[in-house]
Amino acid sequence: MPDILTITLKPAVDFATSTDHVEAGPKLYCSEPRVDPGGGGVNVARAISRLGGDVRAFVVVGGAMGDRLLALLAAEGVPVEACRVAGETGYSLAVTDGASGEQFRFTLPGGRVSESEAAMILERISEVVPKNGFVVLSGGAAKGLPEDFAQKVQAVVSQNNARLIVDTSKAPLLHLISSPTAPLDVLRLDRSEMEKALGCSMRSVADNLAFCEGLVERGVARIVISGHGAQGSAMVANGEKFFCHAPQVPVRSKIGAGDALVGAFTFSLAQGKAPEEALRWGVAAAAATVGTEGTALLDRSGAEALFAQCRLERF
Repeated sequence: MPDILTITLKPAVDFATSTDHVEAGPKLYCSEPRVDPGGGGVNVARAISRLGGDVRAFVVVGGAMGDRLLALLAAEGVPVEACRVAGETGYSLAVTDGASGEQFRFTLPGGRVSESEAAMILERISEVVPKNGFVVLSGGAAKGLPEDFAQKVQAVVSQNNARLIVDTSKAPLLHLISSPTAPLDVLRLDRSEMEKALGCSMRSVADNLAFCEGLVERGVARIVISGHGAQGSAMVANGEKFFCHAPQVPVRSKIGAGDALVGAFTFSLAQGKAPEEALRWGVAAAAATVGTEGTALLDRSGAEALFAQCRLERF
């Protein structure tokens, strides 16, 4: 099976806890926190590993929090390519309100990357990209990285005849959409990101698919996957349009669901599965993750149990 490398430019140590009721003013006493390694590519790698795949995680880290993140990944048995920078790695906090079940999420940013460090990161990536393999660039970009950094990574990946899957947001995503240089192999985004890009609401699955189709036609990506909330995910691939209906599961935490989808989708492609079957595995993995607590991710048996409930519809 082709090698898989994930890239995380903005990782975080994730803390998840709960309290009886979230309100402003009084001191809130929380339960013992769950602590996990986090960030887009980190979670993608963790998901692939839990599904039984071999994967390496390229992670930009710094400071004591970066050391903690590497220790957490080592404890999960995920092989790491650590790229050290001067700035401290960030962290995030998720607090669940015990009374309402609502989850409040806070992200504390890491340090800024210097211009010389940005060049070093790209050079390090070029050294570890697997030839003829799969590369997943997932998550946000650290402060200081240029908006077109994803396209710089794309050029490096292309030189190694590897396939690039991108799942990012904010300025890097808008740059990829507005100024494509060559089609990505796969672009994954969610409905809120599309709505920001369009400046309007994405109400129906048909609206979602039309937007995805437009990105393919404009040369942004060969395959575009877009989430549509709890209903499932849309995909345009190989001239066909699909929607995979998600199984109904109790929602405990949405953290990492999109990363689990990307991980399962990538692992399935690496196994030689067709994109539409890979999408079903991705939706199953996302649903299995939604049913876990806090920053926990799926387990393989949970995803396998939900796969049969993921109904694929062609448009």
